[in-house]
Formats: sequence, structure tokens, C-alpha cells
Amino acid sequence: MALVKEDIAFIQEMIAKAIAEWPETNQTNVRYELELRERIVRVEEELKHQRELMLEGFKQMEKRFEQIDKRFE
Repeated sequence: MALVKEDIAFIQEMIAKAIAEWPETNQTNVRYELELRERIVRVEEELKHQRELMLEGFKQMEKRFEQIDKRFE
């Protein structure tokens, strides 16, 4: 049972009508998606900051170890 082009066009019209009847659903999804993207960006920025802090801490620890090594020499 193959679909004729007319049937496909009719189905597309019905889908478009159904979507048009619920615009708040579309806007809600868009808002939710935007909120998620903003949250992801904030999390990525915080992770970058944490990584920078860790690297700085590692550098300071390395300096301390070098100072301790100098004491033993």
C-alpha cells in the first residue's frame, strides 16, 4: 500500500495544523533548550576555571618540592 503524493501532502498539512494549534509547546521546548545551553556554557566555564586553579596549585607544589630538594642537597 504505497502512499500517493496527495496522501503525503494531506499528512503534511495535518501535521502542520497540529503543530500550529500548540505553539506554546514549541516555545516551551525552545525555552527549555536555551536554558540547557546556557547552563552547559556556565558549567564549561566553571570547569575551565577549576582546571586553571588545579594547574596553578600543581605549579606551586612543584616549587615547594624543588625548595625541599635544595635543602637536602
